[in-house]
Amino acid sequence: MVGAKQKPSHRRRRPEASRPMTQRHAQRSLALMLTVILAAALTLSFIGFKVSEGTSLAYLADRGRQRLDLYETSLEREIDKYAFFPATLGLERDVVDLLVNGGEDQRRRINRYLSELNKRAGSLSIYVLDSRGHVIAASNWDQPDSFIGEDLSYRPYFHDAMAKRTGRFFGIGTTRGQPGYYLASPILVDEHAMGVAVVKVSLEQLETSWSTVEAPVLVTDENGVVILASVPSWKFTTLTPLSEERRRDLAQSLHYNARPLPPLGLKSLGVVGFGADEIVQLVRPEAEASQAFPVSGLFLSQSAPLRGTDWRLTVLSPFGDLRTMAWLNAALAAAGGVILGVAMIALYQLRVRTWERLRAREALQRAHDELERKVEERTRTLKEAQDELVHAGKLAVIGQMSAGLAHELNQPLAALHTLSDNAVKFMQRGLPGEAESNLKLISELVTHMGTLTSQLKSFARKSTGMPRPVDVRRSMENALFFLDRRLSQRSIRPEIDVEPDDLAVLADANRLEQILVNLLANAIDAVEGVEEPRLHLSVRRDGARVRIEVRDNGPGLSQSVRSRLFEPFFTTKDSGGGLGLGLAISAGIARDFGGSLSALDIDDGGALFVLELPSALASETIDA
Repeated sequence: MVGAKQKPSHRRRRPEASRPMTQRHAQRSLALMLTVILAAALTLSFIGFKVSEGTSLAYLADRGRQRLDLYETSLEREIDKYAFFPATLGLERDVVDLLVNGGEDQRRRINRYLSELNKRAGSLSIYVLDSRGHVIAASNWDQPDSFIGEDLSYRPYFHDAMAKRTGRFFGIGTTRGQPGYYLASPILVDEHAMGVAVVKVSLEQLETSWSTVEAPVLVTDENGVVILASVPSWKFTTLTPLSEERRRDLAQSLHYNARPLPPLGLKSLGVVGFGADEIVQLVRPEAEASQAFPVSGLFLSQSAPLRGTDWRLTVLSPFGDLRTMAWLNAALAAAGGVILGVAMIALYQLRVRTWERLRAREALQRAHDELERKVEERTRTLKEAQDELVHAGKLAVIGQMSAGLAHELNQPLAALHTLSDNAVKFMQRGLPGEAESNLKLISELVTHMGTLTSQLKSFARKSTGMPRPVDVRRSMENALFFLDRRLSQRSIRPEIDVEPDDLAVLADANRLEQILVNLLANAIDAVEGVEEPRLHLSVRRDGARVRIEVRDNGPGLSQSVRSRLFEPFFTTKDSGGGLGLGLAISAGIARDFGGSLSALDIDDGGALFVLELPSALASETIDA
């Protein structure tokens, strides 16, 4: 009986023994499921990465080719504007006569013709070489660094032209050290090359337009030297290191006027597709990071030869977040596979994860919007502060003028009182003629006083700051008017030289006058104590810019002062003589209008301030 009771008890242990087997099976199934899910996730991740990277690269390459075509067209158009100039000079009878017969009168006539042609064309220089390569006529014949008499027979464009071919060459001038593109054509007499006509043009304006685009672009010549670039510091570097022998040859030929030609630092990481596109890495100093596009990191390099030259145009399309986006897409693909595999067992976790991701994205968007708002607000505040500083500077000048203006107005007011009393008496005595004479004098005095107050009001008003054509001479005269009393007190008679007389710049009249008043006031302070003070103002056109110079014969500027001259609150005046903001504000105004303000020390004593602004057509001048 005891044995019979023990049998059922033994059968009840079997389910307990099978339970660990079921758990182990479930664990194995779960492990297998996780392995399958992981494998699927990795596969989807790899496919997602490759597809995303390939699609992004194809899009980047397509955009790069579009940019390449656009830059190539703009460069060819810029060069073609001047391509006909040298050939046209070869058709001028006076030029041919100078080469054949010579003569000083003929040379002077050709020099003046080339000078005027160079101004109208906006080129750097135009000159004529004889068959030996000597310059016999040049547009800069009247300049201290004139090309007249120079031997340029070593230039490649001279040999090409003498062989009756069109000469094209990019190099750095040995006289001025100014880079430019040379176009040359033979001057033929009875099918014999008697000389060469050369036009040198600047491509800096084209480079300036390139600096605002989305991707950096550069042009290399036949030596692999960067001659044009949207990043200024890239110019005259090399895509690949030059051998010492090649460097010596280039130095002896003066091709680049002894420039060091360091490597740019491009490193190829492999070719993309079946074309010449390749992925490159570029490491450059952080100081270049102020460009509108990335100047270091990974790029897609695409290049093409330029028609009619040995140059190559290269566009570097920044990778940006391409790899990041590819990995992100790969991660999303893997996450999709995981989500698909565990959807039935982790639906809640998926929803939570999705919600958190959306919340993080919204928080990032809010942070981005807030940052943009703060940047916009601070930029607006900075602009308003600058405008207030400019206006405060003008009011300070007006305060300094108050004593002089009071003197200028007191005398006419006294005269008005006397003349009006006399006019009444003449009318009472029946002398209308004398009364009329007094009234005419009163009218003239009122007109004079109105001129003073209107000019003062015009100078004091706040300006919009929008650039428009401004007459330089009128702005200069207005500035001198406001400083007339200080000039008279110190017996200074400013010398004004504006050529041509109707030069105009793209600026704002009030702000231009503010710069001129600051420069003139500093010059007046500088010549204090000088026995024979002199103040010279000159205005000249320099290509597409107008150069305004203010020169004095004071003690000049030391190197340490020039290095800090345009820093805010830096001043060399005694305590109470100024806050040191005038030049800093003036330099900022010049930069706002696309110009510059610099200071030089003159060898024979004194200081020279140079203000350069974009030129405008005098016929369009609408403000002064």
